[in-house]
Amino acid sequence: MIGIDIHRTFGEVVFWEDGRLRPAGRIDMTRTALEGFGKTLLASDEVVVEATANSLAVSRIPAPFVARVIIVNPLQVKAIAQAHVKTDKIDAGTLASLQAAGYLPQIWTPDAETERKRRLVARRYQVVRHRTRLKNDPARAPDPKVPACRSFQHPRPGVAGRSTVAGR
Repeated sequence: MIGIDIHRTFGEVVFWEDGRLRPAGRIDMTRTALEGFGKTLLASDEVVVEATANSLAVSRIPAPFVARVIIVNPLQVKAIAQAHVKTDKIDAGTLASLQAAGYLPQIWTPDAETERKRRLVARRYQVVRHRTRLKNDPARAPDPKVPACRSFQHPRPGVAGRSTVAGR
């Protein structure tokens, strides 16, 4: 059992072996570092991480190297949420030991197709919100001289008179 307390730039790793916790130090939250860490694990290992902003992305990288990666909601884990002494090592050790005892509630994680659709919906929402903001408040409109902003406001120079039908 391996517990990882995830932060934005690093993760604190603690192993649960033979009824004892063994701190393994920190790993960087980069693809290369996580893949390297995943290659050192056994195929029968289970990795436990807290649900944070980047936990879904982090959990996908070591998943091919271990039996399973479990994401848990820290609010449902009272031992972590109500702890008086909170350090990264203690949190990671608590995750590993509670999973070894079978006490952790796992959260639902979407499959790859559902995650792709969520990203598409989120992107569409951003585009619609941006366009609505431009229509409702022209004073907040971005500078039309910036090329990235032209697609929302003005046609590109020299394109306005062209037909959109191919071959015409």
